[in-house]
Amino acid sequence: MLNVLTVDVEDYFSVETFRHIIRYEDWDRYAIRVDIGLRRILDLLERHNVTATFFVLGWMADRRPDVVRDIHRRGHEIACHGYRHQMIHAQSRGEFREDIHRAKAALEDLISEPVVGYRAPTFSITQRTLWALSILAEEGYRYDSSIYPIVHDRYGIPAHTRVPHWIDLPAGRRILELPLATGVVAGRRIPFGGGGYLRIYPLWLTMWLLRRLNGGEGRPAVIYVHPWELDPEQPRQPVALLGRFRNYYNLERTHDRLEVLLRGFRFGSVRELVRQTAISERISLLEGVDPAPGDREIAARPPVV
Repeated sequence: MLNVLTVDVEDYFSVETFRHIIRYEDWDRYAIRVDIGLRRILDLLERHNVTATFFVLGWMADRRPDVVRDIHRRGHEIACHGYRHQMIHAQSRGEFREDIHRAKAALEDLISEPVVGYRAPTFSITQRTLWALSILAEEGYRYDSSIYPIVHDRYGIPAHTRVPHWIDLPAGRRILELPLATGVVAGRRIPFGGGGYLRIYPLWLTMWLLRRLNGGEGRPAVIYVHPWELDPEQPRQPVALLGRFRNYYNLERTHDRLEVLLRGFRFGSVRELVRQTAISERISLLEGVDPAPGDREIAARPPVV
């Protein structure tokens, strides 16, 4: 079973937890440390011969263009994480369009190929921001990986399907959605495998949930990690207990836990998953063609947004 490994390329000062104390306008005052975690991630991927999808912040691409080019040169997929890491519900539709257009252009200028994937900051495509999917499609994005089908205080669409699927949009458009990994335990959906969940859960639980999803359900997992999660020496910010727990707990273990997953399971990029589920060697899902009936569950369609 091919799982998807994704990296959200942002720095420690740009995360949502610190928005009330670190303004976007002040980011340039902070030392950029993204290279530290990225180097550790890239070395791990090279050691295990794994390619991943990197959702890169446009702001970071403008300040570390050589880093983006290096990720691309190593054979990884470059996708978009927006420009300024602002949650979608805090933007107007016009502001959102401008943000994703600016970020996409910055990334494409660096790698000289189309950028077709997107992940919203803080997984902020929720029930009230589903309108963003239409704008993504209009701006040339072919897939999104922003929906977390769980209950959470910041994000999530609890009733959303858990498997990769097409979403039909107005004006005859559509977009491929790749929800983040969840398991079902005692009838409840449990998020796992990425970010804070990888750091907070005992490793045996993460491994069990991933095996159950792959083997028991026959479904791929979409896993994520941030470079700052592999930088335990990062400057600490004065936030409340919950914020400290979410952002700092077990940072020193992220590297080793990620390596355990890379040793025990098969991972690749979104692009590789799409190619694996292609109708033929020449026509892929990202080129706008549905798979044949019954070709995995990637073809499942929810109601029109």
